[in-house]
Parts: sequence; structure tokens; C-alpha cells
Amino acid sequence: MPPIYLDNHATTRVDPRVVAAMLPYFDELYGNAGSTTHTFGHAARDALQPARQSIAAWIGAQPNELIFTSGATESNNLAIFGAARHRRRRGQHLVSVTTEHKAVLDPLAALARQGYEVTLLPVEQSGSPRAGWLDPQRVLEALRDETCLVSVMLANNEIGTINDIAGIAAICQQRGVPLHCDATQAVGKLPVDVAALGIDLLSFTAHKIYGPKGVGAIYVSRRRGSPRLDPLIYGGGQEQGWRSGTYNVPGIVGFAKALELCLEELPSESVRLRKLRDRLFAGLLLRLPKTQLNGPILTEAGWRLPGNLNVTFGGVSGESLILEMRDLAVSSGSACTSANPEPSHVLRALGMDEDSVRAAIRFGLGRFNTEAEIEFAIESVAEAVGRLSQLGG
Repeated sequence: MPPIYLDNHATTRVDPRVVAAMLPYFDELYGNAGSTTHTFGHAARDALQPARQSIAAWIGAQPNELIFTSGATESNNLAIFGAARHRRRRGQHLVSVTTEHKAVLDPLAALARQGYEVTLLPVEQSGSPRAGWLDPQRVLEALRDETCLVSVMLANNEIGTINDIAGIAAICQQRGVPLHCDATQAVGKLPVDVAALGIDLLSFTAHKIYGPKGVGAIYVSRRRGSPRLDPLIYGGGQEQGWRSGTYNVPGIVGFAKALELCLEELPSESVRLRKLRDRLFAGLLLRLPKTQLNGPILTEAGWRLPGNLNVTFGGVSGESLILEMRDLAVSSGSACTSANPEPSHVLRALGMDEDSVRAAIRFGLGRFNTEAEIEFAIESVAEAVGRLSQLGG
């Protein structure tokens, strides 16, 4: 069997149907959408509006509330820097969570160095059925008159925890504080309706949902009282002046097609992935009884992403295990922090000790994984853990 990919939280394979939708915009309709004097530019621009309309509709937004970016990292940066700087006269206090992605935590740290005050809230600890979950009450208690932004992710990229964003949004609305949500791991995998949730700013990207890399978006609510943003990139005035730069037309078309496919297949795919995930954990636990589940319990209650599994194998280094399993692509945490030798900040925020954190492995199941691959993964992990245990880890 060829190498098996179980790292779908890091990125996903582009669906062939998405590739087919994109191809004409590379070599046939290749004009610059900003060129208004010829048919090549007109054809490229004509592809943008339907894509914008469909992506916006699928997340419950209006087309003019969607700003295209290079990906979720840029979207997060635009939301945090843009809102904080625009609202600095209100105050310079921001609220977020210890388990956020580095694309949120690092911009917050940069603002802290500029004189802003940042409050990072704790989450439910390891051993809780909802480990990694943020209690909305903690947000309420953290808000101040000078709070200019709250940022809370919808679904965690390492342990799959799903937060009560609607509850948090209601609290923020009552206090007149905008809410940004990093929904990178949630859009396309969970039903997401920004209007129903009450979110002001939402970041997401294509490459987590079987679309191309290098294209993402940020939703910016137009309802009264919602935040305006200071731009990060200036130049051509595209995207209502909030994000200048030449449009990635093939990427945007692929983004729209990828989200369309995800939402069409979401009900059945969620059930399928949950079954595969549960089979993987049951098989690992049977072969390796010391296997420890990290994050919320596996249930249909909506506490965890259906394709997420994060486990610790006692006495074995996660990095050593990854190197030992040449035919299995998994990770020890976020792909964006893989160059950092420090243990996962997400697992440490759950109160786990360093040895357990360093022994953790994240499995991300996706559209192209099969039952046969899951059975192979169980055997591969069990054999690798056995070899490393004999060698002392």
C-alpha cells in the first residue's frame, strides 16, 4: 500500500473536480480581473462575482461582506490588526484563548509589544469531557469598557474542540465588542452561518477543504455597529480598499467549487469520518491499551470535529514515532508550528505534562481516506510503538 495521508488538518489534497473548475483560468481565461479595457480582463472579472456570491451565501453572508485574501493567516492578521488599530480610541484591550492558532496568538503578541493589553482565557482541562472548550462565562468576566476585540476559534486545529461561538457572540453583542472567529478548521466541515452565529469577523481558507493553497477570505459584517478595519496591504484598492493585490482568479474559482462540494456532501461525510475516526481510536486502544485520548470525548454531541483524533502513546516520543512510520503521514501538532521545538501550546493549555505532550500524535481524517487505510494505520502505529518501546522510546 502506498503512503497514507492522515494529516488533513494541515492541508488537504485538491479534489479533481476543483482542479477541473480552475484549469480554464490558467491557460484560456487568464486575464487580470483588474484589466477593464479588453475581453480577457472582462472574462476573468466575470468569474469573480459568481464565486463571491456562492461563497458568501454558503456562510450566510452578503457578497459585499466577503474579502478575498491569500489564506487564513492573512485573514486573521487583517482581522486582529485591522480591528485593533481602527478601534484604538475605544481602548487597547483584546481577549482571546490560550489554545488559539499561532496565526492569532502571534498578532496578539505583536500588539502587546505595541502597548495593547491581551487577556488569554483558560479552557476546560484534560480529563474533562469537553477538554479545550471555552466557557462563554469566562469571556463575559474578561470584558472591559476598553476591550476593542474578542477572538475565539470555532474549532481547534489540534484537538478538534468546537466552541460555543453563538453564546460568546451574544455576550459580545450585549457589551458592544466585536467578535472575530478563526473558522479555518470549521468551514466546510460544520454548518457555519455567520448571521445566525452573530459573528462580526470570520477567517477561513480553501486548502483545508480540498481547494487550492494561496487563497482565503475574511467575512466582515456590514450590520450596524460592526467593526471597520484598517488595511494591511495597500496598492490597487481591490476588495473595497481593505486588501489590495491582483485577484487570484483560479484560486477563487477553486475556493468556491471546493466549498460547494463540501457542503453538498457534509451530512454523509460527517457520519463517515466519525465512524472512521472512532474505528481508528478503538483499534489503537485494543492494540495499545495505554493510549490516551487528548481533547474532548468522542461523541455525536458536537464537541469535536468528526475527522479529528489526538492521542498520546505512553513512553514513546511523538516525533520518534512519526519518523518510524514512513508510510503514514501524521503530525505532532499544527503544521504552522512544526519548526518550533517547543511542545504543543494547545496540549499544555489543557494541563498535560510535558512527557505526555511530547508523546502526542494528531490524526486528521479526510475525504479520500478509506476503511482499508484506517486498518493499515492501526497496524502501522501499533508496530512502530512496539519497536520504539523495545528501544526505550
